[in-house]
Amino acid sequence: MKILSWNTNGLRATHKQGNLTPIFKKLKPDILCLQEVKATEDQLNDDIKNIPGYFSYFAAPHFKKGYSGVGVYTNVKPEKVEYGIGVKDLDTEGRTLVLYFKDFVLINCYFPNGGSGPDRLEYKLQFYDAFLSFINALRKKGHEIIFCGDINTAHTEIDLARPKQNEENTGFLPIEREWIDQVINSGYTDVYRHFNKEKVGAYTYWDQKTRARERNVGWRIDYFFVSPKILFQVKKTTIHSEVIGSDHCPIEIDIK
Repeated sequence: MKILSWNTNGLRATHKQGNLTPIFKKLKPDILCLQEVKATEDQLNDDIKNIPGYFSYFAAPHFKKGYSGVGVYTNVKPEKVEYGIGVKDLDTEGRTLVLYFKDFVLINCYFPNGGSGPDRLEYKLQFYDAFLSFINALRKKGHEIIFCGDINTAHTEIDLARPKQNEENTGFLPIEREWIDQVINSGYTDVYRHFNKEKVGAYTYWDQKTRARERNVGWRIDYFFVSPKILFQVKKTTIHSEVIGSDHCPIEIDIK
């Protein structure tokens, strides 16, 4: 099974630019998780929603169009789909889809950005804590976990090009990075770093305004995390930095 995750920074724009269809034709994912869809389901054309051979699911904010949102395409129908993590105050922005399959639960999440002031950083940290409690509760029920998406935080200094310059910026604050430590201490593994422990220069996001992608001045803020049993089944992981259409690129894991 091949699972991809990609922050599209606007699914309609990605499709209009001709960058959505090639994902299915060239990379052939079994499951494709998208973040920052920026559209309600009724705003998506049929040629976006109805990809041949795939079931599709979308979550959008309750209060604002053109913002946030996640989507999943899967060629295996899930047993159940949930929208959100069960916390009313944190489920209004359409950030989470939870798909239950026979052997695992897949959570696709677009985590908040903390860059709009102290209140937003506090919201991000509340979301982080609630999300970790949510997936831990699923594991206690006997589920294996895969979660992916734009976490909006680089974990260590090798996960961004300019760590010293960003020590006081959201996305690399100690309190944000400590949450990823908590995730790992709770038994989940950052799949890319598991296979590429010391690799530098591997990023998934580049600022468009400064044309950072051309210089590879980026951040690795998109992740796959898995519970222990799933980790043993992961064959490989890939960052598809060659794929254009967003300020992020797709990431992939292949599971036996």
